[in-house]
Amino acid sequence: MSTGRLQDKVAIVTGAGSGFGEGIAERFATEGCAVIVNDIGRDAGERVAAAIRNRGGRAQFVHGDVSKSADVAQLLAATLGHFGRLDIVVNNAGTTHRNQPLLGVGEEEFDRIYAVNVKSIYLTAQHVVPYFRQQGGGVFVNVASTAGVRPRPGLVWYNGTKGAVIITSKGMAAELGPDRIRVNCVNPVIGETGLLEHFMGLPDTPENRRKFLASIPLGRMSKPADVANACLFLASDDAAFVTGACLEVDGGRCV
Repeated sequence: MSTGRLQDKVAIVTGAGSGFGEGIAERFATEGCAVIVNDIGRDAGERVAAAIRNRGGRAQFVHGDVSKSADVAQLLAATLGHFGRLDIVVNNAGTTHRNQPLLGVGEEEFDRIYAVNVKSIYLTAQHVVPYFRQQGGGVFVNVASTAGVRPRPGLVWYNGTKGAVIITSKGMAAELGPDRIRVNCVNPVIGETGLLEHFMGLPDTPENRRKFLASIPLGRMSKPADVANACLFLASDDAAFVTGACLEVDGGRCV
């Protein structure tokens, strides 16, 4: 692969076995980045890492649950073992409850959503910030959602997790700036991923899609490439003076 915007950088992309994470991992690899593909699904993660290597890129799969401290510690250790350094963490792993009235979501499901979507940010900070400080800098890109900016009925608890990701990212940026650690987030609108029907709360039919597309001025859902390109900018030196920003990748949904 040719010299790119992330040449000789090393990135962890969580939840990279499918959807937005897969797109981010693939895009980063084409820009010269060595990528740790993290996912809770072994087969999916191995598939993405192998596909990147088959195209001439550098990638390794590391299994782990980002809501568990020991798994995140191992994720950092494995990254340093494979590639000798770490420059970028993309906190993409996420989950949701099905679109439904707020009282219908059980406590166990609520706890899992907050563990994956919010506690994962805490855990990556706990384990990676000391390393970034010692190294003299680094980058976090956190994948939030338009749900954290323009919440809508049916996804109340998911909305809350993404609002937490957004404000946490800004707080981290303010506190970690003196350490040359940049923290930004990306807010995708609903996309064609494995969670689509959960977000819709309806079967994925052309008619039901049209209901959602009606609220997006550019007239389509987000794609992994859209989110990947935004993450690429924020992770690259092109964004060297950008921290604490939230970039909406939403076709105008939040206007």
